[in-house]
Amino acid sequence: MKYHLYTEIDIDAPPAIVWKVLTDVDSYADWNPFIVSSHSDGELVVGGQLINCLQQPGGKAMTFRPTVTELEPDRLFEWLGRMGLPRVFDGRHRFELEPLADGGTHLVQQEWLAGALVRPMRRSLDKKTLRGFELMNSALKTQAEAAISPGAPQR
Repeated sequence: MKYHLYTEIDIDAPPAIVWKVLTDVDSYADWNPFIVSSHSDGELVVGGQLINCLQQPGGKAMTFRPTVTELEPDRLFEWLGRMGLPRVFDGRHRFELEPLADGGTHLVQQEWLAGALVRPMRRSLDKKTLRGFELMNSALKTQAEAAISPGAPQR
């Protein structure tokens, strides 16, 4: 079975700032309520691997090791994660940043899921995973907007 999750949000910060926050994966533990920790195996590059710890709202933490599949600065960040063997539970997770006329950013976060476990997990995907995307979007918005506010601490 195949399944698609989709969320979007407008952020009052330019794509370069949103990109900086989004791709600083080692800082996810400081602000991200959904991917509660993430580490890269070096520089963030296509083909590089992440170690992500996901905490769905009301669910257990789960660690997975996705591979970065697309990376276009200030525009696109995508990875492919698998649970077990291919076609058991595969997720292609994608963040798209689109500049807005007012200088802000339109963020789309989506994931295409496929595999034998998608159907039995669909209810959880609809409730918990989609809610996790929304919580992450909101936290990313807060973090990016704070980064451009006067007096905001710079990392």
